Formats: sequence, structure tokens, C-alpha cells
Amino acid sequence: MCRRRGKPRGLLAMPKNSSRKPNAGKLIQAAGDFSLDRSIGAHIKRANRAMSRSLQLKLLPSGIPIGMWYFLRALWEEDGLSQREISQRVGATAATATEQLRNMELRRLIVRQASKADRRKVHFFLTDDGRGLKVKLLKYPIEVEKAALADLSVGEVAFLRLVLKRIGDNLSRFDVDELAELNPDLIAPEELG
Repeated sequence: MCRRRGKPRGLLAMPKNSSRKPNAGKLIQAAGDFSLDRSIGAHIKRANRAMSRSLQLKLLPSGIPIGMWYFLRALWEEDGLSQREISQRVGATAATATEQLRNMELRRLIVRQASKADRRKVHFFLTDDGRGLKVKLLKYPIEVEKAALADLSVGEVAFLRLVLKRIGDNLSRFDVDELAELNPDLIAPEELG
């Protein structure tokens, strides 16, 4: 850290007696520069698109579209989920989930089964073909992540996971009702959990 007359320099400098963490939200506002290069959201979106494109290219020969991939992945982690549970885990709308699950049924990757406890509920289970894809396809996201994280240390990767989780947690605290009032088409009530 650079020091001038014994005091830390830069945006993250804290008063000597302060026990509070610096609030990055205030720092961004104070910086006055919100170019794409300084936008965390733009960097996250760019990284997500690059990772998705890489994964999509690797999945292409298998015939599994990237959208279906996430649904398979959720069921590989926990078979027998309801449509709502799958939607929540992959971050999909009810309409997208309906379409993907229908396509997966047509490909005989899953079967639907009425709940024994509540006949109104439907659960989705992998078929042998759906389970068999796990061994074949799970290597691809591992390859993509290795490429994406190639120049990062173990500590940087752990810190990245922590920060991204914290960003997600921070954003999940927004008042969803207020957001839905502003644009009811943006979030369907059944997706809110």
C-alpha cells in the first residue's frame, strides 16, 4: 500500500479508528465514473457470456442445447424435483421450464410422475439415458472453468466465489414486490418462491 505522510492512499482508505468495512456502493457513486469498464455488472455479463459460449460449443456435438444443460444438471444433483424447484435452481421462468422439460421428455431424458403426497404436484425423474449423459457431458463445464480460471490462484478463486455469492445475496434482498409493480412482466409471482 502506498503511503503519504503515514496515511493510506486510495479509495479504500479507512479512517484510523474505523471498525466498519468500506461500502463499495458508496465508492462507486463517489467515483462518478460508471463506464462499462468500471461496471461490475458488465464484467459479470461478459464473463458469463464467454463461459456460456464455450460450454455451448463443447455441448454442440452431443445435441444438448445450453438451456437444456442446466435442467439436466439440476436433476443430476437431485432427481425427482418439481417444475418449480427446477425453475428456481436454474433461474428460469415457468414458461421456459415448461418448454425445456417438454423437450427433455420428447428426447426420453426424463419422465414425469404425479406426487404421491399431493396429486397436483408433478415431479421429474431422469431416465437411464438422462443419467447416462452425466458422465459424457459433465467434463465440459470442468474444462471451461479450468480455462476461465487458468491464471488465478487458489485464493483468488475462493475469493471470487465468495464475492459473487455475496453480490447475489445482496441483490436478492431487493424488494421484489416493488420491482414487480414497476414491471409485472419482468417477474411472475410463481417464480418468487
